[in-house]
Amino acid sequence: MTALDPRQVLGDIDGGRVLDVATGAGGFVGFLLDGLRGHGEIIGIDANPARGAAFAEAFGDRDDVRFVEMDAHRLAFADGSFDTVCVSNSLHHFADPAPVLAEMLRVVRPGGHVVVNEMYRDSQSETQMTHVLLHHWWAAVNTAGGEVHRETYRRAEILAILDDLGLAGLRLADVADPDEDPHDPATLADLEAAIDRHVALAAGHPDLERRGEELRARLRATGARGATQLVAVGRR
Repeated sequence: MTALDPRQVLGDIDGGRVLDVATGAGGFVGFLLDGLRGHGEIIGIDANPARGAAFAEAFGDRDDVRFVEMDAHRLAFADGSFDTVCVSNSLHHFADPAPVLAEMLRVVRPGGHVVVNEMYRDSQSETQMTHVLLHHWWAAVNTAGGEVHRETYRRAEILAILDDLGLAGLRLADVADPDEDPHDPATLADLEAAIDRHVALAAGHPDLERRGEELRARLRATGARGATQLVAVGRR
């Protein structure tokens, strides 16, 4: 198991022009900035325009990082126009990730890097399973509200998706933070707030409301640590 050190995972890559697909608030952009040996610019795209405000708050003082509202299924970029393309913890947010990954391969230049980071649900500790189970409940609540949000993959399923990409020199790292405190007060407070939000969204769905309160009890009793993620780096 590799500790959560971006430089160990990405430190040999000069990112050049970088595209982060389904960037959300830009969490993985921070990982890229900390890990890449160098870069020219980083563009984060997301179909949800509301994500742009949080992204700007995080990176608004940087000229080399910018947000663009865009559908990941139809990237408005020319073929081979990026040196590095990335997607992080978003494959399970697509009804079918294959078209998105095909678009990523289209816009990265031959020999450019492809980075896929995705949490998985198997082989997790008890405290990590709290995170996994919360995530699956969030997915169920979002699905009930009409969003596309599926449960996370098993590790072998992610490997199968990666195999279909046909990347050269593929290397893998299972990433977690072994020193993370499962009872960190700030983390628990954030997760309690997330539970509150999703219980409110689940109003009218008694089974989902009950499931949320059961997970709140688990969180308080067991604590939570971030689930292990599989980071894959290869060349087109």
